[in-house]
Amino acid sequence: MFVNKVFLYGNLTRDPELKALPSGSQVAEFAVATNRVYKDKNGAKQEEVDFHNIVSFGRQAEVIAQYLKKGRPIFVEGRIRTRSWEAKDGTGKRYKTEIVLEQFQFGPSLRDSTGGSTRQESQSPSAPAEKEEAGSGIEYPKEEINADDIPF
Repeated sequence: MFVNKVFLYGNLTRDPELKALPSGSQVAEFAVATNRVYKDKNGAKQEEVDFHNIVSFGRQAEVIAQYLKKGRPIFVEGRIRTRSWEAKDGTGKRYKTEIVLEQFQFGPSLRDSTGGSTRQESQSPSAPAEKEEAGSGIEYPKEEINADDIPF
């Protein structure tokens, strides 16, 4: 059995380019940047960035081109493919490695990370306790969580 599966979470480095194939099907091409933070042998913090070419087809391509822009986070699931062709200028064979998108999820938007909409402004002044609690943007459970209760 052979496996060719890729999972990435990163930010778009450019707006997706939507094109139409001769068959009429849509194709979107974009790139995703991922980073890795590690400590070198001297203990200094280092950061390494990789850029990945992504290609999507059909309805997924249309949705990506419509809703995603440069800088937005995305979770990508797909397979690696390397294409080759002869260069037009006669300099030899060219290669391009890309990830063919199978599934994706939008990452959190800027609005989500700042606590969502400003619902506090529309509340009545008669509920000050609710305003303070809603201001945090996160609702934590009241009871204590036991690690043994977690199923994984």
